[in-house]
Amino acid sequence: MAAGSASVEIGRRVRALRAERGLSLSELARRSSVGKGSLSEIETGQRNPTIETLYALCAPLGVAMSALIGTLQVRTSSGGMVSTTLDVRELPDSTVEVFRLQYEAGADHTSPAHVAGVTEHLTVVAGRLLVGPVDALRTVGAGESTSWESDRPHRYSATEGAAEAVVVIVTPRHGTMSA
Repeated sequence: MAAGSASVEIGRRVRALRAERGLSLSELARRSSVGKGSLSEIETGQRNPTIETLYALCAPLGVAMSALIGTLQVRTSSGGMVSTTLDVRELPDSTVEVFRLQYEAGADHTSPAHVAGVTEHLTVVAGRLLVGPVDALRTVGAGESTSWESDRPHRYSATEGAAEAVVVIVTPRHGTMSA
């Protein structure tokens, strides 16, 4: 993630959401498994969080990724995967986020669990991906789609070469996830 104003804005949002939920820095660190020092640096804009770290914070805060990054066109690179935010829509009962995902050959990314009720809808546009909950992986090729509930760890793996996909993540509006 690019350093600078995006990191400061994300940090401000994390701090505000943590305060709204009455969580101490230590408690959010415990619930998210993000180090307290790292979390402090994120909140002050001194650290550029990875996509894994942001998703780890979403679950205990009970929010969609867009609550942390807003409509910023943030481009995040992690473990051979590049994720670009294409669109975010706030609907009355849910948040819908659309991401373009690009994978280098051999890229392997495991996303932590999101809040209960979150679903992911993935369409592969080039190559093949091994995707889904870690206990129910499936191979999806170009032009094919799949969906899953992402309230448990899930994986994206480009085991057969480079790949590209679009994922739509739908997060219902409800309270925070319990630890």
